[in-house]
Amino acid sequence: MRPVLILGGYGNFGKRIAALLARSEIPVVIAGRNHSKAANLLGELPGNNNQIAIFDAEETLAEQLRLLEPSVVVNTCGPFQARDYTIAQICIDNGFSYIDLADGRDFVGGITMLDQTAKKKGISVISGASTVPGISSAVVEKFLPDFEEISCMTFGISPGQKAERGLATTQGILSYVGKPLKPFASDKPLIYGWQDLYRQPFPGLGKRWMANCDIPDLDLLPETYGIEKIRFSAGLELPALHLGLWALSWLVRLGLPLHLGKWAKPLLSTSNFFDVFGSADGGMHVELKGADKSGRDHQQSWYIIAKSSHGPYIPTVPAVILARKIALGEFATLGAMPCVGLVSLSEVLSELRDFDVETFSDR
Repeated sequence: MRPVLILGGYGNFGKRIAALLARSEIPVVIAGRNHSKAANLLGELPGNNNQIAIFDAEETLAEQLRLLEPSVVVNTCGPFQARDYTIAQICIDNGFSYIDLADGRDFVGGITMLDQTAKKKGISVISGASTVPGISSAVVEKFLPDFEEISCMTFGISPGQKAERGLATTQGILSYVGKPLKPFASDKPLIYGWQDLYRQPFPGLGKRWMANCDIPDLDLLPETYGIEKIRFSAGLELPALHLGLWALSWLVRLGLPLHLGKWAKPLLSTSNFFDVFGSADGGMHVELKGADKSGRDHQQSWYIIAKSSHGPYIPTVPAVILARKIALGEFATLGAMPCVGLVSLSEVLSELRDFDVETFSDR
């Protein structure tokens, strides 16, 4: 079987994708620029068919593709808010399927510009194979049959303070904190990153602060499912950290030249000192409102709660499911597409069955 090539294979998400694929006997290639990190992870994986490849994807990817001949390339090298489609285009040019975990709104939504060239090559190019829009759309698909129309979708994610955090994710969020977001289906004409605070209750976790985030779903889900209004937020477990970032968002909004993205690494390191005050437990909530098939008001709530530091596995699951299907020749959709409706909620939960993860819903 041809292996799955994981770019950033020993990173926060890459190493979890490698572990999940390897345990299901899908061979992987752990790719990156640090030999010792790649080799250390290789030694932890089950199976004897896994390998490492040390290279810079932006310089020698085409050569490595011809050498390794993977079944699919999984790109975890964010933040995607600052990326173009160079890596995806190299994969297309050389005839290899591609998956990424992008959460950049324009990046994921714009992947369809590669659709025709991907189809001509007979391959699949999938962007956003992560919590959003991969799992969020799976939740909508699960409950969509109960609705005649969905008028409002409110959802969000709050990881545990002790759950491992990646630098790329931090950079992505800081890139829009305090800045006006591109308009979407909302009550307000202008929305600012990490503002509009509210308190969200999570089963078993209590209430957590939430604030605006910019994700692909804001464009993709209303277009796909006819949702009239949508809101996505994220929250930090510790109020001091969450509200501190909210205060910084106001300084950015008022015009101070802070350039928070440049401070991502020291801010992330500083936040780690507060781990002793937090937990390893996080969650995601989804609330759908609208009308049922009889025209009556209908509401559906759904939660997924992860404990024991197992939360960071959740964003990797859509990529794992799709990479496995492509490697096994079980994914037939060709072309370039966002990861909307490509994995089912039952598939996601099956992948997480061995982790400390629980779901709650109205039914």
